[in-house]
Amino acid sequence: MDAAEKLIAQHGAHHVTLKNIVTEAGQKNPSALQYHFQNLQGLLDATHTRRSKQAQIKRAEMIAELERSKRVTKLRNLCEIMILPSFLLARSDIKYRNYIMAFSFDIVTSRDSALDKATKIGGGGESGAQLGALLRKTLPHLDEKTYRARMDLAVRTCSAAMGSYFQQKSPMKGPKAEFFLTNVVDSLEGMLSAPVSKQTNDALKQL
Repeated sequence: MDAAEKLIAQHGAHHVTLKNIVTEAGQKNPSALQYHFQNLQGLLDATHTRRSKQAQIKRAEMIAELERSKRVTKLRNLCEIMILPSFLLARSDIKYRNYIMAFSFDIVTSRDSALDKATKIGGGGESGAQLGALLRKTLPHLDEKTYRARMDLAVRTCSAAMGSYFQQKSPMKGPKAEFFLTNVVDSLEGMLSAPVSKQTNDALKQL
C-alpha cells in the first residue's frame, strides 16, 4: 500500500501497474499482491480504508475537544476540522502525504458529488457524520440543495489546495505551512458563509 501511494503520487494512477508496485515494494513474489488484494482496485480500496480510519480518528478527537471546551461552535472551528485531520497526519507522516498527493485530485475531478466521494475517501464514519450535522446547523441560511452545492465546492477546493501544496518542496518548513492552513480555512469559511444571491435563488428555481 505504501508503494502504491508513493508511485501514484509521483506518476498518477493511470501510469502505475501492479508490476511497478510489486517492484517498488521489494516483493519477489508478484502473486502475493493478488493473493491479498485480488487486483489493483482491491489494493486501492484497502489503501483508502486504512487512511480513512486514520482521518476519522483524528477528526473524532478534534470534535470531542471542541465539545469539551464548552465554547459556542463557530463556523471557523468546523472549517478547521474539515482540513486539519489530514493536514496534521500529513505533517507527521510523509507516507500519508503521499496519499494526499496520490488521491486528492480524484475528488477534485469527480464527475459525481465530490461530497459523496470524500465521504468514501476519508471523510466518512461517525466523525464525518458529526461534522456534517454541525456544519448544517451552523449554516441555516442555505437551503438543502444550495448547502450541498456549497459543500461540494468546499470539498473540491480543500482537496485541490492540499494536493497542490504537498507537491511543493519542504511544505512543512517555516511559516508557510501555517499561512497555507489559515488561508484555506479563511477561504472555506468565506465560501460557506456567503449569502445566497438573488441570481443564485433565481437559478435554483429553474432546476
